[in-house]
Amino acid sequence: MGYDQNRADKLDESMLEVLLPESAVESLGRWLADPKRGQRYANGSGPHSIRYTPSKWMAVAPWPTTFADRTAADSTLVSRAQVVAAVRAAEQSESWAEAFVATQVWGYGVTGYGPYRTRQVLAQPSAEAVLTEAVSLLVDEGAVAAYEVLNTLDGIGPAFLTKFLYFAGQALPKVKGPRPLILDSVLAGVLRRHATKAGRMVGYEWSEAIAKWIWRDSGWSSHRYDVYLRWMYAAHDRLAAASIDWPATPDVLELALFSAAWDPG
Repeated sequence: MGYDQNRADKLDESMLEVLLPESAVESLGRWLADPKRGQRYANGSGPHSIRYTPSKWMAVAPWPTTFADRTAADSTLVSRAQVVAAVRAAEQSESWAEAFVATQVWGYGVTGYGPYRTRQVLAQPSAEAVLTEAVSLLVDEGAVAAYEVLNTLDGIGPAFLTKFLYFAGQALPKVKGPRPLILDSVLAGVLRRHATKAGRMVGYEWSEAIAKWIWRDSGWSSHRYDVYLRWMYAAHDRLAAASIDWPATPDVLELALFSAAWDPG
């Protein structure tokens, strides 16, 4: 089946109407209550940590001033809260390239090609200007406009540019509209399965084919990112209204879905 914008719009409407079924609310509530899974994030996603090896990033500059010394060969952990602090420190020195590095270290973790790809992005003559413009747009116009500008950089896909957007949005005191959230292939897969089921509920026999296209593994348009944010924030409100003591920060839902706390399939 070819791409059909009219059907895509209808499927988005169905998905936004359905939001989270009761079974999803129950699954997410169990995840949050589990001491080995979501309970540590009851007050926010700040403790969520990724392991990386500082010495592997020796050739990447500028290095975040608040991060570990790169002369140590041992791996270490960096949390979301620490990345936010690093981005705030970089903002004070007016270096969004430094902030970008902090977000990519967290994003790639121990993946070996992370430092190389980060260097390739920053080597582009326009990189610093694009990062700065994106942050300015995030403040003045919102996440979708910032996403569109960042998407012009070569060598970085939406999953990693939304990590930069997410942490910039967390670090800045104020942004226009909803704060950005991370969108990657795992989150897209959850939305793909959910959209398929939501469409079938209203009789769209074509829902699976359209969902596979609009919630593919990468290459999402700024419009698709907008739909993602709208659904995530509405779903968060649904959870906040339920009797499960859901945290006030919508990024916990992103973390929960990434952690397979609910599978629509």
